[in-house]
Formats: sequence, C-alpha cells, structure tokens
Amino acid sequence: MAKAGPDVSGENQGGFSSDGSPIYGFSHMHDSGTGGSPSLGNFPIFAQAGCPDGDINACKYTFWERMTDRINGTIHARPGYFDITLANNIRTQMTVTNHTALYRFTFPDTPITPNTTLNPHVLVELMDLPQTRSEANITVYASNGRITGGGVFSPSFGIGTYNSYFCLDFDGAKVKDAGIWSNSRAARATSLKIVPGDVRQTPSDRPAGGWVQFEEPKANSQILARVGMSFISEAQACANAEREIPRNNFDAIVAAAESAWRAKLDVITIEAGGVSDSLLTTFWSGVYRSMISPQDYTGENPKWDSGEPYYDSYYCIWDSFRSIHPLLTLLDPKSQTLMVRSLLDIYRHEGWLPDCRMSHCKGFTQGGSNADIVITDAYLKNISEGIDWNLAYEAVVKDAEEEPPNWDVEGRGGLESWKTLGYIPTENLDIQGVGTETRSISRTVEYAYNDFTIAFLARALGHTADYNKYLSRSGNWKNMFNPTQTNIINGTDTGFVGFLQPRYMNGTFGHQDPIFCSPLLDFTGCYLNPSGRETYEGPVWLYTFFAPGDMSTLISTLGGTDTFVKRLNWLHESRILYVGDEQAFLTLFLYHYAGRPALSAQRAHQYIPSLFNDTVAGIPGNDDSGAMGSFVTFVMMGLFPNAGQDVYFIIPPFFESVSIKNGQTGKTATIRNINFDPGYKNTYIQSATLNGQTYTRNWLQHSFFLEGGVLELTLGPEESEWGTGVEDLPPSLGPYANGTVGRRWEMGNVEMGFGGRL
Repeated sequence: MAKAGPDVSGENQGGFSSDGSPIYGFSHMHDSGTGGSPSLGNFPIFAQAGCPDGDINACKYTFWERMTDRINGTIHARPGYFDITLANNIRTQMTVTNHTALYRFTFPDTPITPNTTLNPHVLVELMDLPQTRSEANITVYASNGRITGGGVFSPSFGIGTYNSYFCLDFDGAKVKDAGIWSNSRAARATSLKIVPGDVRQTPSDRPAGGWVQFEEPKANSQILARVGMSFISEAQACANAEREIPRNNFDAIVAAAESAWRAKLDVITIEAGGVSDSLLTTFWSGVYRSMISPQDYTGENPKWDSGEPYYDSYYCIWDSFRSIHPLLTLLDPKSQTLMVRSLLDIYRHEGWLPDCRMSHCKGFTQGGSNADIVITDAYLKNISEGIDWNLAYEAVVKDAEEEPPNWDVEGRGGLESWKTLGYIPTENLDIQGVGTETRSISRTVEYAYNDFTIAFLARALGHTADYNKYLSRSGNWKNMFNPTQTNIINGTDTGFVGFLQPRYMNGTFGHQDPIFCSPLLDFTGCYLNPSGRETYEGPVWLYTFFAPGDMSTLISTLGGTDTFVKRLNWLHESRILYVGDEQAFLTLFLYHYAGRPALSAQRAHQYIPSLFNDTVAGIPGNDDSGAMGSFVTFVMMGLFPNAGQDVYFIIPPFFESVSIKNGQTGKTATIRNINFDPGYKNTYIQSATLNGQTYTRNWLQHSFFLEGGVLELTLGPEESEWGTGVEDLPPSLGPYANGTVGRRWEMGNVEMGFGGRL
C-alpha cells in the first residue's frame, strides 16, 4: 500500500515526474498512470535545514512557497528505493514496507539560507495530489514530535469520498519545538480541525498541517521520518508503523524491500543474447511497472471486514484486462488469485463487479463490464484457489442482465436495447438507469466480447441455455457494421469499404468519420464526457477490428484475408493508430488470424524500441497502472494474450531466450530463439518445436506455462510458411476463408469449444 516518492508541481499523476518541475514534498501512497487527475499523495512531508534567525515563521509552509528544484544527476532509483537531493542541499532517501514509508533526510552542515543555524524543520501538510481535501484534523505531540492526523478526500476517477490517516514519528535528533501551521503562519498550538466548507464536501483551499523543529542531529546530520498509513484510523496507522518498522534501521528496510521485489522479478530469466542495455532496461522497467497495481489493501478496508483479500486501485479494468491481469497470471498467479477473490468480495458487498475502483470508491466505467473478462480468463488459466465460481457466475450474469441505477460506475447501460435490438443505439432511450450516453459503437463491441467470455464460463459451469444465449449476443458487433461506409481523407478514398457506424433505434445508420478521434483528426474528441461521440479514445478504424472472439467472421466481413491484411497494414502505416492507448494492443497480433504471424512480429519491432524505450518519452501513453509496462513485457517475451481466452500469440522473443517459472506448479517454460541476432535481422519464425516435437500452431495455451517445457523457434530474415495454415490459426467461432471452423481443446477437465456449429 505504501509507495513513497517525491511530489512535483507539474505533471504529477504519479507524484513524481522527470519534467524538471519543482518538488513540494514527499508523500507515502501513490497510484501510477492515472491519466487525467492525480490520485492519493496524502499528507506530504517537507524538510528545511532551519528557519532564518530561528524564527519558525520565517520557514516556508505553503506548497507554492516551499517548492524547490532538484539537483540534476542526484536521482537514483531502483525497486524499493528512491534517492534525490534538492537545491537546498537536503538529500532525501526513501523506502517502504507494506503500510509504512521511511525517509532519511541528510542535512547540509551549513544551511544555504542566510542567518540560519542547523535546526532541521520538518512539516507535514493536510493535502493530497489533486487537492481535494474537504475536512481534516491533526494532533502534534510536542514531547516526542509524533504527529497524527487524517482527512477526507475525493478519488481521482470516480465518485464519493474516502478517509485517510497517518502517523509520523522521527528519530535522530532531540525535539526543540513543535506545533501546527495554517495558511503561511506557524503556531505552537498542538491540534487543529478543519471542517468542510459545505455539505457537498467542497475541497477546502486552506493550507494547514503540523511541524517539528529539532536540535542539531546526533550523527551524520541525518533524521529519519517514519510515516504509517491507514484507511481505518490514526491508531491503526501508528500500529502499522510500529509493527512494520519497530527500529529505524533504514538500510535493513531497503534490503527487505529489494528482496521482496527480487522475489517477484526472479520468476523471469533472460538470456539476453547481446541486446543493448537500453532494451534490457525497457523490458525490466515494464515488468516492474506491471506489478505496482492493483494494490493490496487487505486489512485496510473501512467498509467491511469479511476475511477475504481486498485489493484497490483497479485503474481501470478497461485498461488492465488486456495485458496486466494476464501477465500477473503468468508471473504472480497467487496475487492474481487474490485479486479475483477481491473482485468477487466487492460484488458480494456492493452488488456489482467494479470496472474501475480507487481509494475505496466506485470508479467510472469506460466501456463494457470488463471484470467479466478477467474472471473467465482466470477460470481458463487455473486461477482458482479459494474462488467461489457459483458466485463468480452470478456476478457476470448480473452484468449481462440487470442495469444498475447509475451505469457510469458499474454494470452496463442500455441493456433493454441490447437485448431487443442487438446493439447500443446512438441517442438511445434508456429509462432503466442513467449514465453518459456516448460511445455507442465502442460499448456495443465491448458488450459483445463481454458476453462472449460469459458464454464460455457458462458452458464450463454447465449452464447450456445461457451458453447459447450469450454466444448469440456475442455476435452483436455485426449489427453496428455498415457495409457501404467508405473512408475519404482529404479528397482521397482509402479504397476500403465497410466500417462500424452509429446506428439509431429505428435501425438507420448515422455517421462518424472513421478517422475521427485519431492522430489524423481531432485526437481528443472521444473522451469520457457527455459530448464524447460514439467511440472511446480511438477512431472507428480501430474499433472495427475489435471482435476478439470471432476474428474469422470479422475477416470475412471485411472482405477476406487479403483485404483484411491490407486494412490492418493501413491501420499500422497511416499514423492513425495511437499505440499509447490499450485498445490498440491487440491489433499488432491480429495478423495471426489471417495466417501471417510474421507480420505481427514485424509490427512489434515497429513500435519497440521506437515508442517503447528507456528515455523519458519511452512510455508512449498514460501507463494506466502498468498497462504499457505489461504490454512491452509480453511483446518482448514473444507472447501476447487474447484476454478472456486460452490463447497466446507467438512471435520471436526480443532476447535469445526467456524462461518463466510458474508460481503454482514450480515448472519452468522456456521460449528459445535459434539463429538469434541482436540486430534483429532474423525476426521471422521458420520452424518450431515444442519439447522436441514439430509445432506449427502460431499460438500457445496456458498449459505450456503450467506444465513447463521448451518451445524452440528457428529464425530467419524472411517470412516463411510457419503458422500460416488454417489448422495453425488461433481458434475462432465462425468459419475461416475455406470453410474450416475453429478447433476444440481441453483446459483442465473443461472442454472449451470454438466452432461455428457448437
């Protein structure tokens, strides 16, 4: 839960940024990659070497006064540790345990402020990153310098409010003075309470907090600050800190944090094969960022205590179902199991699976009910320990059948039209609930895939009638397809006919330019707002390719294999595609369904390292709690999942070999390149063997990772026939071009059928 870091005044969605903006404090919890509004960052602390002339009111209190530049070249970061020196010559090192942040301030021998002696001054402010605090309290214990407090804050991408609490202790110097501060002035009073401005919990703009001034530090000019955090109470914040860091041994805590991270990362073994350090950094950074969220708040849920795990910071499942949760399934199946149990416990107590959740609040739904995909994906991949599958099925069926009063924050809207018309109409009449009536195209294709995954969970659990019903609904994406729609750009016809288009309740089609909401036309025109148009964060061109459960039918709908490949090439070569948004990920690998897996490998190298690299600009979009990191991790390992199915597309890894040790079985799966070269001239698979036997499918199942084994890929500089036969393609519902239907397979003791006549 604790994620200590500096907070900047500029781009601060994750607290810190490399944009050079000044730093105003160090806070103890962060969410990474939240997009629009920052999140958390509650109760930042800030150190000053002393106050001019010893006057406590000559120190700086408000965040705009105390903002200080960093010294370039002083930043050192690694998992479990961060180190930075500011222009005031104060070095701050930080590390964490589960609920507690530990800081080590090293002060200069002589403060840079004139007429100042070394009497370190550390303050804490009752604020958060997005400045949403509506009420707060603080208590200062002048005898030992302990400061406790709490406040009411708002989430960054949701509704409601949450309470947060802290407990701050110091070690390393004798307390000289202590008190509270408000606005820009300090006092020796020991408590302060801020009441809300009105019943709407309007954020208060009154800066306030506490402070402690010290005698000169005992040794090395260092003072330690320990900050316990809790969502339950101040007492629990103190108990967390005292239990987790009973003695302020900073180096030991760093070592423990690094050891915990190493255990997570060590499930992957890389034989680099001579690739650059830049690529290695890009890869391991991606793995690291994939493991930051969702966050384990077990024991810190103020709303209920069921004995089940509780995870938060699902930011958002619309983003994370595609690659974060599938990657955790591979690398950390225990945590993924706990997350699924947590999702079901949220359903048990709040009545709906979340599509987004942060700080114990309901987050905004961006498209479909995508926890359905996460749950089916878990079932197919043996994520099962302690999971109540009857409850899971009840939860996903509720998403499909019942419309919530406010479908902006849970479930799905427009379900009456979905069931009767077979699509979400533009300008829909919905009297069952309220929500943002936009995104009719993207919601339709997403609801269709949600129902696809529910269908196969239904079949696995023996609900045959439901299987047939939801399988039928999964084809509703076709009802938004206008076969006559063309695309003309600057007077030139692209030559492609047939696109998803808005459709009204009377069955007639409307129009949205297929390139609208792309880098070619009004890029930001499709965000989550009342006028956000009919696709979400992307153009019709992109969403027309979204039929993950029935790609063979989509290929036929778009004109057959050759035309499909040409359209997909245009998508990747026209600058219309923004890979910094998650719904673009799968498009790199759709060539597999057309029997052209070599082109998927080619696209992977188009984007890595040109857009994904180790520079400041090396994350092309909002990281969404690790979505970009999980994408680059998968691609560089030579895999990508079709989430919600037991399918991993195969391309050559970016390294000579990659091995993954499974956390459930202890078995190791290795993907090894033969004829690998670090210059990537040999990027196309010529042939493959699985455990020594010829392997021609261009996809894998999860059993490979559960059972272990070796997949060897022989590479060459040209596209080959490997993986191109109809029998080698990933499964799909409808017939392929020659009439062949998809295959059936076994997953555990559950037969999963994919075929047009099942």
